[in-house]
Amino acid sequence: MRDRYQRTIEYLRVSVTDRCNLRCRYCMPEEGIKRMRHEEILTFDEITAVVRALAKLGVHKVRLTGGEPLVRRDITDLVAMIHAVPGIDTVAMTTNAVLLADKAEALKRNGLTHVNISVDSLNGETFADIARSDAAAEVRRGIEAAQSAGLRVKLNCVPLRGVNEDEIIGLIDWSRQRGLPLRFIELMPIGCAAASGLKGIPSDELREMLSRHYGTLLPHLDRQNCAGPASYYDLPEGGVIGFIDAIEHPFCTSCNRVRLTANGFLKLCLHARDGLDLRPLLRSGVSGEDLEETIARAVRRKPERHHFGESGGDSRFMYQVGG
Repeated sequence: MRDRYQRTIEYLRVSVTDRCNLRCRYCMPEEGIKRMRHEEILTFDEITAVVRALAKLGVHKVRLTGGEPLVRRDITDLVAMIHAVPGIDTVAMTTNAVLLADKAEALKRNGLTHVNISVDSLNGETFADIARSDAAAEVRRGIEAAQSAGLRVKLNCVPLRGVNEDEIIGLIDWSRQRGLPLRFIELMPIGCAAASGLKGIPSDELREMLSRHYGTLLPHLDRQNCAGPASYYDLPEGGVIGFIDAIEHPFCTSCNRVRLTANGFLKLCLHARDGLDLRPLLRSGVSGEDLEETIARAVRRKPERHHFGESGGDSRFMYQVGG
């Protein structure tokens, strides 16, 4: 399936809930959120129907996000349902890993292939400052369980000025020792991040800092476990790091994804409000063929680029759009 700019759309990100068991300062307000009502959120059958339609249109990779996907009851059942859809060869998840230790083996058994884990700090105090939770030990146990279960694991870190910048080298060395790629994701200027007072560290500055510490960063050529929008590099002493910096270095020309929010809105771009409300269609008994055709028409309207920093974009919090 191609959009009007001839980009191949083959990747779907599905937010399964707006709820989370952390309150990260750049993502969610401390007092929590006004939760969606149970009836507003897509059922597993409805999510699977959308996945099935998109698979017939060429999507082969699905990533489950949130909120925090592991707080959704029976999430392992949804993994199995998506894994069983013809054409889907990758079922991935992005998680904070707080609940992962007890679920990793079942997720792997039911068809999960990849997991991205958010790790902004290994220091208990710093972790608690960012996430408003003392769950750092649970995250480490979740990472270990995911590796033991045979999942392909990548780590994500949001570098924050004056918060975790003095831990970046230590976090890289910790991930290198475990053979895990570590990606640095720039702070997105939307939702809580825009109002929190937190400042991100530009990726170009990080690259320069890491080059001074480790030596020349070499482009990473083996993409088997390093797919996606990040620019990956090998460290001279071993280890892989990546940078996702959609504002500094937009990758819109190669964007291959669409997003499904927890309440059934098909977002065509993370920062755009344009899209398609699929929930009424799904609950009206739409046929599979009509669903495919409607989605295909919508995808052809996918914007050429994001408009971060400009007016008129989607300013909702990340947990609301399934970033």
